[in-house]
Formats: sequence, C-alpha cells, structure tokens
Amino acid sequence: MNPLARTPRSARILPGLLLALPVLALAVIGSGSASAVGSPSRSPHDQRPHVRPDHDRGGHDRADIVVAADGSGDTTTVQGAVDLAPAGSSARTTILIRPGVYQGAVTVGADKTGLTFVGATGDPEDVVITDDRANGTPKEGGGTWGTSGSATVTVAGAGFEARGVTFANAFDEAAHPEIANRQAVAVKTMADKVVFDHVRFLGNQDTLYLDSPAADVPARVYVRDSYVEGDVDFIFGRATAVIEGSTIKALRRDSTPDGYVFAPSTSKEFAHGFLVTRSRLITDADPGAYALARPWHPSSAPDNDPRLVVRDSYLAAHLAVDAPWATMSGYDWTPGSNAEYRNSGPGALVTDARPQLDARTARAYEVADFLRGDDGWSPQDGPRC
Repeated sequence: MNPLARTPRSARILPGLLLALPVLALAVIGSGSASAVGSPSRSPHDQRPHVRPDHDRGGHDRADIVVAADGSGDTTTVQGAVDLAPAGSSARTTILIRPGVYQGAVTVGADKTGLTFVGATGDPEDVVITDDRANGTPKEGGGTWGTSGSATVTVAGAGFEARGVTFANAFDEAAHPEIANRQAVAVKTMADKVVFDHVRFLGNQDTLYLDSPAADVPARVYVRDSYVEGDVDFIFGRATAVIEGSTIKALRRDSTPDGYVFAPSTSKEFAHGFLVTRSRLITDADPGAYALARPWHPSSAPDNDPRLVVRDSYLAAHLAVDAPWATMSGYDWTPGSNAEYRNSGPGALVTDARPQLDARTARAYEVADFLRGDDGWSPQDGPRC
C-alpha cells in the first residue's frame, strides 16, 4: 500500500460541511488572512444552546470582537479580529467566532496579550481555523516556509486562551509527493500561560508545537478536554505543558514504524517538560506500530533535557510495549526524565523498558506542580468550557 494513501486532510476537518457543499454558497472572503468559506450545520446529537452574539457559551466573558463570515460581525477574518484587539492590554479581550471554516494563517503577536478565541456554539466542529502549508511548501518570494512558518496559528502573546475551536493544518501529503519536508503545524505556541479548553488540533506530522520564546524563558501551556491527532512527533517542543482529560489519536500511516506520539525538547533550564494525565491515547493503526515518544534535540540545543510523564491514562495497543521510548538522531531517551504511572489498556503493559514512578514520587508529578510556577498560576481550577 502506498504509505501516502490516506484520507485527505480536508475530509477530516468537517465531513458535514463537505457533504453540504452543493447547497452552500461558498466564497473566500478576503485574501492572505484567515477568512470564512462556509458555515457548517450543527451535529444533530449536540443539543447545547447557541450563545448570544456578544457572549461566550458560559456567559462569563463578554465578546469584545465578533468574527462572522456574513459580515454581521466586526470582521470576516480571524486575523482581522486579532489586529483589532488592543496591544499590550492588561485586560482580557474575547474574540467570538461564529460558525465557519476560516482559511489562512493567523499570528497572535507578542504584543497581543490576554486574547481569547471562543467558538460561538461551543462545539469545536463548528468553527475551524485552517491552512495547508508544510515545511517544504515554496514561498512566493523564494525559499520554503520551514516548520515554524508552516503553522496555521502562531501564538506569541502571553495569556492566550481558546475554547470550542478547531485548529487544523490541511496539508495533503499525497497530493504533494514533490515536497520532502512535510512537517505541517496546526498550532505553535511560544508564550506563557496559554490555555486550550475543548478544542481540536488536526494534522499529521508536527501537529501541536509547544515552544517557548527562548531556552531560558519558561512557557506554560494547559490543554484540557481536547482532541489531538497526527502521526510523526505530533505533540512536541520545549514548553512546560500539561495535557489533561484529552484524547490523543495516532493516525495510520502504513509505514514502519507508523510514527511517534511525543517528541519533547525540554530546556535544561526548565523544571518540567510534558505531563499527560487522565487522557486516552487511541489509534486506528496496527498494534505495536507507534513509539510513545522520542527525545528531540534540535541542532541549536544539543544539550537539552527532553522530559515526559504519562500517568493515569488509557493506552491503546498501537504503542510498542517492549520499546515505547525511541531514540532520535542518535540521542537516547533518559530513564530518569521519562516515566509512566498507573496507566491502563493494552498499550500500558509494564516491562523492564518502561520506567514507572512509585506512589511517593508520583505525588510530585501533578498538574499543579507543572503549572504553578512562581506566580501560582492554576488554570486547572478555573471554570470548564
């Protein structure tokens, strides 16, 4: 089987929207920025109420800026809403995004602090922000985008939050066999105090890039009740990050191995790397086809200290039981920095190759330990989406 023969990315973004294409008047609004190309219908099983145009689903954040495809809001593009937000504000700015597929890259600059993206219906399938660039995609002015440049959404503004939204990179590997470097990021974060609550991240290689501004500048990210999919190193980076109560799906690639779920690249200056807790690691790949993680040592940081703890989670059979921790570019994984605790499922069988925390040590690997920092940040205690 051709290893690139897979369901096109666009078919996974919004199946309901694709089925409705003949009856929708779709038009790209604007150019060069994320704009809506259609409004999907809500899932029939989702009976959650719509929100008022000026409020989010929970009613606790007033919408300061509204994005709407039909022109009934303040702007038709997500980037346009970011541009309208005040720079350097100490107050939170809430951007309400009405249903639609918004095509084009979005950048939240370092001066755009305290922004919140809120999907108007609360269902992340209803609001999709997508683009289709890969590392090797040519730029109009010459050169290629690179991994960071491929990101659909780049977040550099501290305090960014998103709820009820899908972030996708729709780069179609099968349609571009001429492109060798296929890293295609859906979201790259490089800011502190970032929260994703009830969102979806869709991609293949390098879907979710959790970075920090510099090797000596910590950045914390909290992902809750969300969905992430991909195949190669699809959750990676040097940030301190917690993924809680989420579903992490490894996609079938029909290669050997199919891929790697995590590729932490923790700075040696940081106290913590990645923590995955109370989550489900699922797949449509064959048993044993995936490694749980491998350590990423970029050429700019060969002496970093990649760290990952997966605890209290369900692991499906796609994880290689005898060798879940892989090497990368000649670098071995470090048992003292990577471990598991109290996982379940067919992919969680304990072997000599799988370091386990004891109960006493595990008490130092809770959500609060990773996120509190010096300022007592505790997003896990806030209201749920």
